[in-house]
Amino acid sequence: MKVLLIDDHPLILSALQSVIQGLGDHVTVVGASSARAARETLAASADFDLVLLDLQLGDADGFDVLSEFRSAYPALPVVIVSASDRTSDVIRSIDQGAMGFVPKRASNETLFEALHMVMSGGIYVPPMAMGTADRPADFADDSAQGLHNVRRSASESEFQTAQSIESLGLTPRQRDVLGLLLKGHPNKLIARELGLSVETVKDHVAAVLRALNVSSRTQAVLAVGQMSQQQPGSAAPWRKTT
Repeated sequence: MKVLLIDDHPLILSALQSVIQGLGDHVTVVGASSARAARETLAASADFDLVLLDLQLGDADGFDVLSEFRSAYPALPVVIVSASDRTSDVIRSIDQGAMGFVPKRASNETLFEALHMVMSGGIYVPPMAMGTADRPADFADDSAQGLHNVRRSASESEFQTAQSIESLGLTPRQRDVLGLLLKGHPNKLIARELGLSVETVKDHVAAVLRALNVSSRTQAVLAVGQMSQQQPGSAAPWRKTT
């Protein structure tokens, strides 16, 4: 596995490189101390398997870099590793296509769990992300009520007691749609990849949101991330097994 680590603090960059290297003998970690260096590294080599991105960079806003990389390298998963653990930052990161969010204060074991989950096709969000009340004032209106529902459901342990995605009763096609939805694909791209009409995809997305008891794609990602954490080491619940 080849990992690009982007952080403009030399000590943190070095420490994280050592930690991630501990994932295994076949892990290569390349450090970049700026957004510019990261762009040049990716342009020179397209064989990276994972990007770890700090939100606070000296030469760019981390959210802008996240959106840029998700657009330029849609198949390359990006995980945010940040000193922040605000709910609003977690939500915004996932909303912009990050496959995970790990606070820097997390333990090495948590980081390992998060990276393994993402590399197996899952989504990782901090377990406490549902519990705090901060939310950016300009967050999309259609997410406000859904976010409230997610937090309420989490506080009532609705997600924590769910056995698996299978318990939601999704059809195989709905599971396919969910997998692409979690990758940040819009309806038109999902329709193209699955050979369906856009209207049919909309129906499947609506069914998935109803099954998860949420009202937006962002809450769906957060909900699945919380569910996945209840079964550490398991394969991504929407992936087909052989």
